[in-house]
Amino acid sequence: MRIAVLGGGNGCYAAAADLSEAGHEVRFWRRDARGLAPVLESGRIAVKDSDGRREVAIAKPTTDIGEAVRGAELIVIPTPAFAQVDIARAMAPYLADGQVVFLPPGSFGSYAMLKALREAGCTADVTIGETGTLPHLTRKHGPAEVAITIRATRLPTGVFPAKNGTHAFKVLKAAFPAVEPIEDALSGALMNAGPIIHPPLILMNAGPLEHFDAWDIHNEGTQPSIRRVTDVLDNERIAIREALGYQPSHFPLSDHYNNDQWMYGDAHKRLVDSGDWRERIDLTAHRYMTEDIHYGLAFLVSVADWAGVEAPTARGLLAIASAVCGKDLKQGVRTLGGLGLAGLDRKQMAALLHDGLSA
Repeated sequence: MRIAVLGGGNGCYAAAADLSEAGHEVRFWRRDARGLAPVLESGRIAVKDSDGRREVAIAKPTTDIGEAVRGAELIVIPTPAFAQVDIARAMAPYLADGQVVFLPPGSFGSYAMLKALREAGCTADVTIGETGTLPHLTRKHGPAEVAITIRATRLPTGVFPAKNGTHAFKVLKAAFPAVEPIEDALSGALMNAGPIIHPPLILMNAGPLEHFDAWDIHNEGTQPSIRRVTDVLDNERIAIREALGYQPSHFPLSDHYNNDQWMYGDAHKRLVDSGDWRERIDLTAHRYMTEDIHYGLAFLVSVADWAGVEAPTARGLLAIASAVCGKDLKQGVRTLGGLGLAGLDRKQMAALLHDGLSA
């Protein structure tokens, strides 16, 4: 299958290499020509995982997004949520009917991107899916080298519009067999693990994060009191899903720590043992704040408000983050209000999720 992978982060390099190694024709786009130069020159990405280190050939690295997107059956965008709308605008002229876009994860980027595509004049009948996490726990070890600690074993995924699900899931599962279809894109957005695991870890570790040169929030930063807050926050997410009628499994984050039933299987020990998450985290600039709180947690709180669900821990963490950043994150662009959807009733939301946005 011809697949476009868009973006320059850890998950983008891992996806480009993994999908290439699986036999797909991958066109790997990054807008930063200097950052992509080593891959442009060699046509390869080095992968390190439990099988060792090897060089993987990439069919077409490119800085031309049109070259990447045209003719691709699947477009994979493992970028932070704050990059999604700009990428949508950039690829809008090149999309065609039947293409499938995959956001791992999304923060309801499926709606935000399709809205941006329509506003840019794109009339193509595309479907955008989103899931709860990246397909890989991964970190780049160099400009053309990526270390993959573990691959996802389960990827609960919703698509927008849901009416295109039969075709979309056929395409998605051909590339990512771990994809598990769920109700719709809002259900997929409410599987996003980032806004659950990262806000307590960075806000409750704020002191050591600002004091030490490097700190592993998943090792010494994951203490019992923080885990208890994470569990309560996740229970609020599950309560929102239940209030909206979404069915189990809700993929409780406690499974990430306690058994192998979560999205990555037995991920937590491998994540800690790898040492790749001992890093410098700028509390206001790191994507754990700018993506998982500004976008993901703010979205979660807005859905709780819309659904009439009490979510005091989510609201409290968002308020603390607002104080840290000096801005009211409850008024963010990725809230239902910011997306222009807060005035919909349940029936109107269901119709939107099923039918999508007309060209």
